[in-house]
Amino acid sequence: MKMKGVTSIVGAVATDMGILTTPQLHWMVRARNKGMKASEQDYFEQLSSSFSLMEKVLPNSFGSKDTGIRCVSLDGDADRLVYFTVPPESSGRIDLVDGDKILSLFALFIREQLSFLNEKEDMKNCHQVNLGVVQTAYANGASTNYLKLLRLEVNFTPTGVKYLHEKATEFDIGIYFEANGHGTVLFSESFIESLEARTNEISLGSKGSEGEKAALRLLAVSKLINQAVGDALSGLLLVEVILQHMGWSINKWNELYHDLPSKQLKVKVADRTAVVTTNAETVVVSPPGLQEAINEETAKYPQGRCFVRPSGTEDVVRVYAEASTQEAAETLANCVAKLVDQFLGFNSS
Repeated sequence: MKMKGVTSIVGAVATDMGILTTPQLHWMVRARNKGMKASEQDYFEQLSSSFSLMEKVLPNSFGSKDTGIRCVSLDGDADRLVYFTVPPESSGRIDLVDGDKILSLFALFIREQLSFLNEKEDMKNCHQVNLGVVQTAYANGASTNYLKLLRLEVNFTPTGVKYLHEKATEFDIGIYFEANGHGTVLFSESFIESLEARTNEISLGSKGSEGEKAALRLLAVSKLINQAVGDALSGLLLVEVILQHMGWSINKWNELYHDLPSKQLKVKVADRTAVVTTNAETVVVSPPGLQEAINEETAKYPQGRCFVRPSGTEDVVRVYAEASTQEAAETLANCVAKLVDQFLGFNSS
């Protein structure tokens, strides 16, 4: 029935690609538009060949000895992934390794490869590669601080993948991830062309320089990752090969930084459109006085950060707060929620 609906459009030609994940379908559309082969088999062949090219080895098998050490969870349509580990005597707890940490791992690896490229004699006078990472205000502040310590350019956009993806296209290499595990890595066509030109007929099995090997690794990453949309399958393979390359366990990866405690709340309001924000939804410009009140309250807490934004689907205002302790984060969130209610609640004048 769906095929008949498509063919009812004059001039339209429908192709049944079978049962696919949403990211696979996005990959096929992008591949077809670029004049590439675009079947399900082509998708898996590109992932597998790029994966094996990275280091010529496979990750350690996931067996009984790994149970409780490294686990990954994919969502229903396979466009998001998060890792987790079950610590000893967890009492039902898990240690979550979310999209912020996936972004940090990708950024660290790519930054390392670019440093090898810059050491090549023939690249000292070349254009400096523009690497940028993109987050929303919901990214944990500890992840942003870590990325800045790596001297990476961190950009913020309003909440939503469409904003993140658009911003990431502005860089030679743009990396974006939401904390929920949705994200990808984008490579500009000009950067890919420059890599291909410099690595002509070079293989990782040759005695090439580290710079040459780094160029090949980056080319492999550009093919392994699904640049059309967040794809849990390709993202999982990239995480695994980077961990293998670095010789890291999930525990070492998780120690890159420690998340600041946070709390999210929502406040029912009479009219959510009364809240107008700017600066990637982190600053309230209307109603007047609300942002000043939030700033005054936030300043009371060590490492405090708080913002509010209107929901896109219901008459509520969402509150996000961070602080040095969980108790402080929850207190800050509750205090700001009361401020929102004072300014915008049903009983406000």
